[in-house]
Amino acid sequence: MVQECIEGLNIKPDGIYVDGTFGGGGHSGKILEHLTTGRLIGIDKDDTALAVGRERYGNCNNLTLVKNDFKNIADILDELGIDQIDGVLLDLGVSSFQLDTDYRGFSYRFDAKLDMRMDTTSSFSAYDVVNSYSESELSNVIFRYGEEPFAKKIAREIVEARKVKPIETTGELVKIIEKVVFKKKGSNPCTKTFQAIRIEVNSELDRLDTAINTMIDRLRQGGRIAIITFHSLEDRIVKNVFKLRSTDCICDKSLPVCICGHKKEINILTRKPIVASAEEQKINTRSTCAKLRIAEKL
Repeated sequence: MVQECIEGLNIKPDGIYVDGTFGGGGHSGKILEHLTTGRLIGIDKDDTALAVGRERYGNCNNLTLVKNDFKNIADILDELGIDQIDGVLLDLGVSSFQLDTDYRGFSYRFDAKLDMRMDTTSSFSAYDVVNSYSESELSNVIFRYGEEPFAKKIAREIVEARKVKPIETTGELVKIIEKVVFKKKGSNPCTKTFQAIRIEVNSELDRLDTAINTMIDRLRQGGRIAIITFHSLEDRIVKNVFKLRSTDCICDKSLPVCICGHKKEINILTRKPIVASAEEQKINTRSTCAKLRIAEKL
């Protein structure tokens, strides 16, 4: 949904923008096309993504690449001497580049080492989750982050399998999951469990609400924030933050008068999230789950 994001950000040629999930640089490239004297801060914690970005946009004076987690947005902007920004884009979850790189271990489509680290310098990987978490911890992760109804059975099978030997590859994990979850047309039995483990490894949902609030705080009047989500857990967080920041009174409805003094700070520009067009969904099947929400600072 690149075009929808660009239109939603309403880019000013001299504005300051943040792409908090630089990834392959696709969104950033389109933002840069609209900048003249403006500046784009591209943030990613994946060294490979940043290396590709430097090669692709190495001669672009409008782009500053930063290795960090977008959740540290306040520190990042402070270090760059930037007080306010005109827009921010987040394309949450794993990037297509990461999914399609077999040795990164994100996908059940390839047999690779259990990894799933967005930041490859981190010492904590999917291997650690699968081989060191207790049965109850595994079950909680798979159910909470994957919304997998067979979480308990999958956790039990994982624990039984690792009694024989450590589970070292995605292929081994796939075989364990397929013992429990039957294949259905149009879906893969491993999707939810792999998503859950990836989210746990990268702490994807931790502090997400705080980060979005901070980004809204740093927006100038008229600045916009656009966020793409790919599953209900992410989308619920974004929706709730937008709802809170776009509401005047947040007092208990039973109170006769407002005592909170809360004032709305954003207008939600997408009362219903934007979804990918039928044409895009045909070209990119991953976009079928995507939802785009956009808000503007008052």
